[in-house]
Amino acid sequence: MPLTVPRAGLRAVPYRGRRATPPARTAALRLLVLAAALLGVLLGGAAPASAHAALTGSSPAQGAVVQKAPPQVTLSFSEGVAMGDDSIRVLDPKGKRVDRGKLLDLCSGSTVKYGTGLPPGLPDGTYTVAWQAVSADSHPVSGAFTFSVGAPSKSAAVVPEQEAGGGLVGALYGIGRYVAYAAFALLVGGACFVLACRPEAARSRPVQRLVVLSWATLTAATIVLLLLRAPYTGSGDLADAFDLGGLKEVLGTKPGAALVSRLLLLAAAALFMAVLFGAYARAGEQGDDKRRKDLAFGLGVGGTVVAAGLAATWAMAEHASTGLQTAVAMPVDVVHLLAVAGWLGGLTTLLVTLYRDPATVDGAAVRRFSRLAFGAVLVLVATGVYQSWRQVGTWRALTDTSYGQLLLLKVGLVVVLVGVAWVSRRWTGRLGEAVADAVPAAAGIPAQEGSQEGAPEPVPVSSAAAEETADAAHSPERAAQLARQRAAVADARRKRVRDADPVRYGLRRSVLAESCVAVVLLAVTTVLTSTEPARTEQAVKDSGQFAAAARPVSVTIPFDTLGPKGKGTARLDLDPARSGQPNDLHLRISGPDGTARDVPEVRVSFTSKTKNLGPLPAALKHTGTGHWTARNVQLPAAGSWQLSLVVRTSDIDQVTETRNVKIS
Repeated sequence: MPLTVPRAGLRAVPYRGRRATPPARTAALRLLVLAAALLGVLLGGAAPASAHAALTGSSPAQGAVVQKAPPQVTLSFSEGVAMGDDSIRVLDPKGKRVDRGKLLDLCSGSTVKYGTGLPPGLPDGTYTVAWQAVSADSHPVSGAFTFSVGAPSKSAAVVPEQEAGGGLVGALYGIGRYVAYAAFALLVGGACFVLACRPEAARSRPVQRLVVLSWATLTAATIVLLLLRAPYTGSGDLADAFDLGGLKEVLGTKPGAALVSRLLLLAAAALFMAVLFGAYARAGEQGDDKRRKDLAFGLGVGGTVVAAGLAATWAMAEHASTGLQTAVAMPVDVVHLLAVAGWLGGLTTLLVTLYRDPATVDGAAVRRFSRLAFGAVLVLVATGVYQSWRQVGTWRALTDTSYGQLLLLKVGLVVVLVGVAWVSRRWTGRLGEAVADAVPAAAGIPAQEGSQEGAPEPVPVSSAAAEETADAAHSPERAAQLARQRAAVADARRKRVRDADPVRYGLRRSVLAESCVAVVLLAVTTVLTSTEPARTEQAVKDSGQFAAAARPVSVTIPFDTLGPKGKGTARLDLDPARSGQPNDLHLRISGPDGTARDVPEVRVSFTSKTKNLGPLPAALKHTGTGHWTARNVQLPAAGSWQLSLVVRTSDIDQVTETRNVKIS
């Protein structure tokens, strides 16, 4: 015999186990799965964070061959960086560290340059320079390059394959940053929704849980970021998260101070929530409008100050704190973050209310939020245009840089989000005040249920139900089973109330779609804040000093003049292989057995067919057996140049070989 559940106002119904998933829930699950998949693609495929600062040059240059060991190694950066005594390490061909272990601060004016000293008398061979720094916008950056003394050699030096900010620690730090952004938006947006759009929501348990949970999540994420900061910018070892010495160093940095300030502000936010969901909610429940208005004014002012302070903890430690017009960029970034939180956080709170407490949402509340969201979008457009100009600089950088491409993706998502919001606005226009009273009747529930008179009129309960209730009083297991059954019936009843009105159903669907797009938009924003700004990347590329592309040219050219001893190999090195500045050229000739040999004549010239320049000869000087050099080789334009090598091994045996080389 199937079990029955007695309910006041409802007939006893058989309990037949789990019910099929409603179509509305199926659609919601599909949208959430799609958003989670897109989010996983964005975060899972993201490379390690690219720092604002970029390496613009070094001395010796990457791949350079110098005749004697330099007294020091220097590095130049596009922006300010933080470095320590172990930030620059020089390793000899055997992998042994040979630098003096003391950082040299060579910065002057707008030039950012650091170095480390080298002892005299270093032997010939290939040396490896490994460096690591933290840019002014808090992101780590690292790299390695080689130079040779005398001639290149094999090297046993081992440098970390993992970039700074990568690996497990980098992934956890990135997740923590995303969680912190999302929790901030929910905390600020949820409180804003209650104060500005639906004061009655202060008594709503789902809304209270959402805001309190977002506060707890932001607090936990901030603590995790503080602990991970040292290994994130240093060793990359997760065990170093609990190193008190590393934590002490982090507290003395700008990002560390920002995270500690965020924790202090979250303590003030806890007091704000206690008043919002305590005294403010009770004043509304008791109908004390004057006290509620006074509390709303105080909460509005205090909440704005706390929210702005929380937003400033991001602005003071990331892209807005460095680069152009920081005095303007930081306040603009604070306003931008508050607008994002008001829109996306409020949207999520509305979605939770529509699903968990639908009868309390009326047309007036949704329309108030619609106006709030529209104002937030206008603020986002204004502040976003300024931030885009500041970080991108040129139209070409939008398509030629990673930052620009991510920014275009973010703009596209905002357009989609605004389009879905327009659909929600149409549903809002159809949501009238009378709908709240019509929903219970449409669901088949007596109109007096939930009225101010109190509980509904008692309905006679069957004798079988009364016997089951009596049995439950003597059996804890039976009582628990009946409680679960009653909860299932109550949940089904709530869903009938929720789904009875097609207007609310359509509004929930469109708001859910908005929330899914917002999840992906927030992920793109998180990746964008950890990407090197397009203005910096493009400027370094245009100047020909981009460390990854501006490498010295090294080509090996076999030749055969078809005469006696006419076979051999020429190795040509051009350093730094950049236009508009002096370049050093080294040419080495060797025989078939690899030993250095001289030839009667050798000539080198460069021709640019696209620029109609050349041939430009290099003034070679014989400096040793099989070795010629040329100083101050000038190539006026970047691009592809044709290198022409003429080798004469006798009075009549001569050959010309050509190769294409890239000049940055």
